[in-house]
Amino acid sequence: MARQLAPGVVTGASDDDPSGIATYSQVGAQFGYGLLWTMLLSYPLMAAIQEICARIGRVTGGGLAANLRKSYPQPLLYAVLILMSAANVFNLGADIGAMGASLQLLIPGKTIVFTTIFGLASLLAVLFIPYSTYAKYLKWLTLSLFAYVGVVFMVHVPWKTVTSATLIPRMHLTRPFLMALIAVLGTTIIPYLFFWQASQEVEEVKTNRGEKALKRAPQQAPGQLDRIHVDTYVGMAFSNIVAYCIILTAASTLHVRGITDVSTCAQAAAALEPIAGRFASVLFVCGIVGTGLLAAPVLAASLAYGIGEAFHWKVSLERTPKQAVRFYAAICAATITALLLNFLRIDPVKALFWAAVLNGLVAAPLMAVIMTMASSPKVMGKFVIPVYLRWVGWLATGVMTCVCLGVLIAWKW
Repeated sequence: MARQLAPGVVTGASDDDPSGIATYSQVGAQFGYGLLWTMLLSYPLMAAIQEICARIGRVTGGGLAANLRKSYPQPLLYAVLILMSAANVFNLGADIGAMGASLQLLIPGKTIVFTTIFGLASLLAVLFIPYSTYAKYLKWLTLSLFAYVGVVFMVHVPWKTVTSATLIPRMHLTRPFLMALIAVLGTTIIPYLFFWQASQEVEEVKTNRGEKALKRAPQQAPGQLDRIHVDTYVGMAFSNIVAYCIILTAASTLHVRGITDVSTCAQAAAALEPIAGRFASVLFVCGIVGTGLLAAPVLAASLAYGIGEAFHWKVSLERTPKQAVRFYAAICAATITALLLNFLRIDPVKALFWAAVLNGLVAAPLMAVIMTMASSPKVMGKFVIPVYLRWVGWLATGVMTCVCLGVLIAWKW
């Protein structure tokens, strides 16, 4: 069971990457408990869309881009790749920059030097260490995120207010609120994990003896689809519980003290002071670096999987660079481009928030494509997604689309 759940936990931890930590801290500080309800809303939506992506990979034996290449017009494939690549590179650059900026809390030095070190280290790790080995150790660093859960029990929390804010959605049709809403949804229901989830199921088919795409081995369907369901919902629960506690912690420690704009890593780390005291910065750095190093290969590799599948390259993080030259070249190009973005002197915390906004804007059209694909007998054969997933998946797509339209309208006001 533990082996089966590992991919879901890694995916969930990758979802709470530095962009997620910064975004949840920002909205908790800015709006207090006002956006807690988004975590209750987003959990079934994100779990459903991730399960759908996993089903596409397991049923067809190909990732999202591979299925787009086989069954849909090339312009649609290229449009999806451009949107996904832009979001991934910007998100990756923001994550690398955040790791560098957070380390400055512990070690005196220039942020750009630390950022460069982390960027090159994450790239070298991908090139020379199989990701399954790499992730096995890094996911222990992400346990530091549970410090946010601990803080909830160390500070005064008005539970009646929190319960009401969690169960009753309250909307404000203002630009800051809508931007925060799309950022929260964009860092929770996040495009790069769509590609990653499908591609990891393809990897499972390729590397596990006796396993095949379900279209070719329908007798394997009951066990595999049940595994995917449990795996996905456990992983996404891990992600959402941590995200909920980060918002709650920031609201209970920063917002109540009048800190409503988290613009530095030091301010974000201050949310952990009630449980860690002077070690708050250490815990914060462990969380940022752990999730950053875990998410960086996922961001770069999901881009490389998409491009590689689109052009029929050999793609796999379990292959060596010599066995998949173009795949690893794409990873190198993405990581180096993302690293260079940090030389533009963009504020790292703000960059993380804007990465979440960009992901939210990109997610909606990608989700519409995924839902169309998963509902197509041409792609999925007799394993088209069941009715409940179709309803929830389209609901998730509709929610993201409406929020995106709201942001675009508010932007013109």
